[in-house]
Amino acid sequence: MSLDPSFVGRTYPPTAPYQVGREKIREFATAIGATDPAHHDPAAARALGHPDVVAPPTFPVVVTMAASRQIVEDPALGVDYSRVVHGDQRFAYTRPVVAGDELVCVNTIEDISNRGGHGFLTTRTDVSTAAGEPVVAVWSKIVVRGEA
Repeated sequence: MSLDPSFVGRTYPPTAPYQVGREKIREFATAIGATDPAHHDPAAARALGHPDVVAPPTFPVVVTMAASRQIVEDPALGVDYSRVVHGDQRFAYTRPVVAGDELVCVNTIEDISNRGGHGFLTTRTDVSTAAGEPVVAVWSKIVVRGEA
């Protein structure tokens, strides 16, 4: 089943706020081997001008993966998640994510194409604080493998 290109431009409702916790940042940093003290020690982060520990650059995946369910579970789009592989990911930061942030995601479908029996879906997730301050834009491309 191919993906419907008429979904390009569709924007989904904002997600509920996600409270970024200090321990979640520390756990994520440890899991990916990020040893910078600013990811673990509030004093080290404050010495760099941040209000609390700073998340590693790929941390927003924690928030955006959950938010992307709006898209992949949209029955009208018809993504078969059992056939999905990750294609690409990129981030454009306005400012770092820090412990204490309350983040809200807004998902938009930026591109859909079908080639060689596979569907290619590019999304942009705009991550901002609950107060509306932009934090990071995250682009993700997934490939929905066709039938073998």
